[in-house]
Amino acid sequence: MSKRKRRRFTAEEKAEAVRLVKTSGRSVYRVAQDFDLTETALRRWVMQAEVDAGEGPPKALTTAEREELSKLRREKRRLRMERDFLNEAAAFFAKDGSTSTK
Repeated sequence: MSKRKRRRFTAEEKAEAVRLVKTSGRSVYRVAQDFDLTETALRRWVMQAEVDAGEGPPKALTTAEREELSKLRREKRRLRMERDFLNEAAAFFAKDGSTSTK
């Protein structure tokens, strides 16, 4: 069995597939076949759409919250790198300054 190539779908394409599952009465399996998707991917899209609509399980993150969390994690990583760099620079200059003479 060959591995399926990863594809990207627009928000509109995802919304259309989810809408078909919810309104057409067709199964997730059938809609996934029609869109040439994996059933698992479509099920995730449907579950995320339910969370975004406020119908999901409690404490589940909406799409906007997931994006914000990603952004905050990137910023945290960048700030840690900057802090570490500044600490190393301060240590370097503190060491260098104590051995120099006037």
